[in-house]
Order: sequence, then structure tokens, then C-alpha cells
Amino acid sequence: MTRPSPVIAGLLLRCPHCGKGKLFKSYLKVKDRCDVCSAKLGETDSGDAPMVFAILILGFAIVGAALFVELRYMPPYWLHAVLWLPSLAVGSWFLLPLLKSVFYAVNYHYDAGEDLTGRMQ
Repeated sequence: MTRPSPVIAGLLLRCPHCGKGKLFKSYLKVKDRCDVCSAKLGETDSGDAPMVFAILILGFAIVGAALFVELRYMPPYWLHAVLWLPSLAVGSWFLLPLLKSVFYAVNYHYDAGEDLTGRMQ
């Protein structure tokens, strides 16, 4: 059986081994085993990369949009808070599972986890 592309499996929130089973059992909690292929999933870790990329992507988009709105319309500061804080919350809620799944699938695909002694491979 050939493994699916880690990026495609990650974007679809699927098992990186078979590409069919769900990866998460809750919002950001990875299942111990795949329901379809029984692959061990709980051993690989995506690290802090998903959070860093979410900060960079959302920071660029929201700061750019806030600057555009400020220079174009000059709204009061409370309106900025009403516009951009919910945008940041919804963007984070949407992006974090996608990014975590992609980084998890890439780590799984290249077997980039820790060995039994705890050292990185």
C-alpha cells in the first residue's frame, strides 16, 4: 500500500499512513490508533511549528487588514478591537488543526520522531 501525500492527508485531517481514517479524536488531540488501518498515531509530535505558522499567517493577514482599514477609514480604536479580535480567534480556531495535521503528517511520513532513548533521530 502506498502512503498518501503528507500534505494532502494533513489538509484533509486524515491518517498519514492510509489517508482514510480521522487523525484527531477531539479538537487537537491525536488518536492513539487509526480506525481504518490500525497504524500507531500517538507517537509522533508536530512540536511548536503549527502555532508559529499560525501566528505568522494570522499576524500578517490581520495586521495588514488593520493597517488598511486604519489608513482608509480611520475608525475608533474600539471598532478595531471589535473587528480584529474575533477575526484572530476564528482564524486561530480554523488554522491550528490544519497546520497541526500537516506538520504531524510530514513528521510521520519522514519518521522524524524521537528514538527510544529520547534523542531526536
